[in-house]
Amino acid sequence: MTIETISTARSHGGVQGVYGHTSSATGTPMTFAVYVPPHEPGAKLPVLFYLSGLTCTHANVMDKGEYRAACAAHGIILVAPDTSPRGDGVADDPAWDMGQGAGFYVDATQAPWAPHFCMKTYVDEELPALVATHFPADMARQGIFGHSMGGHGALTVALRNPGRFRSTSAFAPISSPLDCPWGDKALTGYLGPDRAAWRPYDACALIDDGARLPELLVDQGTADNFLDEQLKPHLLQAACERAGIPATIRLQPGYDHSYFFISSFMADHVAWHAERLNA
Repeated sequence: MTIETISTARSHGGVQGVYGHTSSATGTPMTFAVYVPPHEPGAKLPVLFYLSGLTCTHANVMDKGEYRAACAAHGIILVAPDTSPRGDGVADDPAWDMGQGAGFYVDATQAPWAPHFCMKTYVDEELPALVATHFPADMARQGIFGHSMGGHGALTVALRNPGRFRSTSAFAPISSPLDCPWGDKALTGYLGPDRAAWRPYDACALIDDGARLPELLVDQGTADNFLDEQLKPHLLQAACERAGIPATIRLQPGYDHSYFFISSFMADHVAWHAERLNA
């Protein structure tokens, strides 16, 4: 598994890099960002995966997420993949909430998406293997978080892989794709009309079907224009309560859905993960 170094820059004593490779999961070139904090030679560091939202690439959180100071302070690697396969031969949709930039972290089964839209396999298997091979990562200490579509992805990846992640959090996640327009459109398109096939990609359904997390942290802005129709954190809160999962779901007054919101609470989330990853 080889990777290409696209760029590196010194930041907070560590290195912010962007890397590319040919993905066996998607059959396309893929790009991802990795921040490696300052560390002693030979040290293995905990790793935190960040999954981005609709329309984003690896660059959105890298440019606007303001995570590097916190990751340097706590000694945590942060990995940020792209949100979908891309390229001239990859299926796309004119709408911003489907196709390239909107992979929903699923393995598509329907035409024209199935040949390349295998983001579940990419984030579950291929990307962690690359990180383990090429970076000083302690894969026994993994955490995951994300925003919006990426919050949905982080929740479902963690719930489908019990014991793999010591910590899971999210910013304004799509709590239940089975119960919102974004999810209905994307999962119908990628997986077909059988809603039973959607359940592995819905955090609330996974919890109701028996999946568990040790605990969960979620921040959600009250001025988020997607709050009531698309995100529905009350559904996630209810599912966690039914299952006995300790969930801290914080409604943050006046914050919207943007990276101004994410960057405001990024240091809190990195510190929360650090408590669990460095324990």
